[in-house]
Amino acid sequence: MDSLFSPIRVGRYTIKNRVAMAPMTRSRAIDDGTPTELMAEYYAQRADVGLIISEATQPSDLGQGNILTPGIYTSSHIQEWKRVTSAVHEKGGRIFIQIMHVGRMSHPDNVAGNLQSVAPSAIAPKIQLHTADGMKDIPAPRSMTLDEIQQTIDDFRRAARSAIEAGADGVEIHGANGYLIQQFFSPNANERDDKYGGSIENRARFALEVTKAVAEEIGSDRTGFRVSPGATLGDLDEGTEGPALYRYLVAELNKLDLAFLDVMHWGNEELLVDLPSLWDQTLILNRPGRSRDSIGTDIVSGLADMESYGAMILANPDFIHRLQKNAPFNEADKSTFFGGGGEGYTDYPIIETASV
Repeated sequence: MDSLFSPIRVGRYTIKNRVAMAPMTRSRAIDDGTPTELMAEYYAQRADVGLIISEATQPSDLGQGNILTPGIYTSSHIQEWKRVTSAVHEKGGRIFIQIMHVGRMSHPDNVAGNLQSVAPSAIAPKIQLHTADGMKDIPAPRSMTLDEIQQTIDDFRRAARSAIEAGADGVEIHGANGYLIQQFFSPNANERDDKYGGSIENRARFALEVTKAVAEEIGSDRTGFRVSPGATLGDLDEGTEGPALYRYLVAELNKLDLAFLDVMHWGNEELLVDLPSLWDQTLILNRPGRSRDSIGTDIVSGLADMESYGAMILANPDFIHRLQKNAPFNEADKSTFFGGGGEGYTDYPIIETASV
């Protein structure tokens, strides 16, 4: 486990340890997507990890899916994110803002202007989404025009620039977990017959164009990318070509000399073993459900350069200190994951006040 606590180069930064805080939606922003002072406290509490990757943050009104999620495309968003990034930096931490467009994973009730969602194709996921009025079926999206695809690429570019203006150390592009970029990968969500559909190269094109635009805007060494190969979240099915698509995608992303690749592992061990040979920069690995006993093992084995953790860090602001002291962990309260105030958000005890 000692290797967890050694520094590592990530893009233009030297990171103090090899632990990343995984991006986790918490729904504590205000209605217009502006971050709050409570969010600044939450992230600053966890600044002992090497790298914080923020919750998913929309690049436009149309990019929003869930209620009370933050944005990074207005002056008020930028101003209040500055409060968050400054609080993290004051504690000696680094924070990348994750930029995510939800695509079809949306409901008009959750979007300013009650806008219909957009996606690669006009295919609704067969699932429901939480709204202010309870769970509702997700309606069919509009199929994006070529102009709308370009507009969305530009939205990612502007959001990345806004994140840097807000003091973020960089951005992570969310290409995972059932949202817009992964929808382009998946044949059951992408039935396009133009240059963004059909072949592996075409289905990966949107992801690569977004990444190139962001890297050109803020620097490749401040840009990361997240994938979740094989994930079926959002009613997606990547089909039999899924592993081949990711091998192609990762090899192409590698040419851009990004700060990191963030992999959320969903069970394809053969693909996971291949990734280090395709990727030359920092590789961050998240294994959902990882046990405490396995912390650090992927670094030791060479599968990853850093490991990321979600609920463990959510419930343990002093995660690094607890690991070093072999102290027990707080358990995460799932009932407070989304929405609300400080309960289950900023009130988890730290080791000085917890029983050890």
